[in-house]
Amino acid sequence: MKEVTLASRRLYEGRIVNLRVDTVRLEDGRVTEREIVEHRGAVAVVALDGDGNVLLVRQFRKPAERELLEIPAGTLEAEEEPASCARRELAEETGYRAGHLEPMGGFYSSPGFCTEYIHLYLATDLSPSPARAEYDEAIELVRVPLSEALRMIGRGEICDAKTIVGLLSAWARRQGLFAS
Repeated sequence: MKEVTLASRRLYEGRIVNLRVDTVRLEDGRVTEREIVEHRGAVAVVALDGDGNVLLVRQFRKPAERELLEIPAGTLEAEEEPASCARRELAEETGYRAGHLEPMGGFYSSPGFCTEYIHLYLATDLSPSPARAEYDEAIELVRVPLSEALRMIGRGEICDAKTIVGLLSAWARRQGLFAS
């Protein structure tokens, strides 16, 4: 199945996202519109320390109107390689650097309306690095055993999609369910 774009118009250009509306022709000939949020893409990092704890960040998220526990993550800068972004975000948000950074694939955050693709990484062999949170971020570092973080998903205490995908991917990798 494929849709043919007949026209595209940009409605908004922002610092993080743009919004466009595409007029498309469906396979059966009908014409409709698609509202699309354009995003440069992002990274998310599951950081595991030597004791099996995952480093999470607690921060207030305005769209959710609450604090959320998340794995470190951030938007790719223009022309930035995902691995470089992962290292930068890990240091900025946790104050740690990874001796080993392993890609764990990636996923579209919400492909029904958004172009954002999140590159997922596993960070191990952690060592202290100066933390430099961005000017508009207030972040608290929280260490949780990976097994407890998984239980927190089940209890609804961790409800951020990228964090759920990341933690379950790290657990599956440790169980030998995903190839390294």
